[in-house]
Amino acid sequence: MIDTKNRILNSAEILFAEHGFNETSLRIITSVADVNLAAVNYHFGSKKILIQAVIDRYFISFTEYLEKEFAKYENSEKKLTTRALLESLVEPILKLNEIRPEGASTFMRLLGRAYTESQGHLKLFLTEKYGYLLIQFTVLVNQANPELDSREMFWRLHFMLGTFVFALAGQRALSDIAEADFNEKVDVTGIVHHLIPFLTAAMQPTLTEPSLIESL
Repeated sequence: MIDTKNRILNSAEILFAEHGFNETSLRIITSVADVNLAAVNYHFGSKKILIQAVIDRYFISFTEYLEKEFAKYENSEKKLTTRALLESLVEPILKLNEIRPEGASTFMRLLGRAYTESQGHLKLFLTEKYGYLLIQFTVLVNQANPELDSREMFWRLHFMLGTFVFALAGQRALSDIAEADFNEKVDVTGIVHHLIPFLTAAMQPTLTEPSLIESL
């Protein structure tokens, strides 16, 4: 039997992922979780803390496995490549499915909402607690792509992460389209393996050409 705290977390997670943080009230959460408002206040104190707790339980697991993957590159004499770095994300992402069904997709949807909705407290929480992971990843991506200057790296890194989050957040829709149009059954693992070659190619150094706007 699921205890009250986890019942609240599970219900809030589904609602936040489906409708967003701003559009999901505590009243709706308590109704779905079949608890009273006092229970939410007792376990979390506020909606802000509840939002942080929902996404934090994924980050705790994700961080544990991601740190192990990053540690493999410390003092390694083997040349680091973008593809190898992206492949190191696969296991940490798949482990999220052990937390909740479709956990990887849910985590990406929550992460996407964290950076598109006006939740300053959540951005601050994630930056203070897990910002070092992004720094580590950025350093490794730079090591794998020394030809790219800092300006170009800024754009490509953000497009890479955005594509990753968007694709996995829409796992269900992508899987349905792939099966309906191409008779291809794919789960989150299949989507990630389609993503890796695309993102690897996107990091290849190319000549920068003037944009159409600049040429007008």
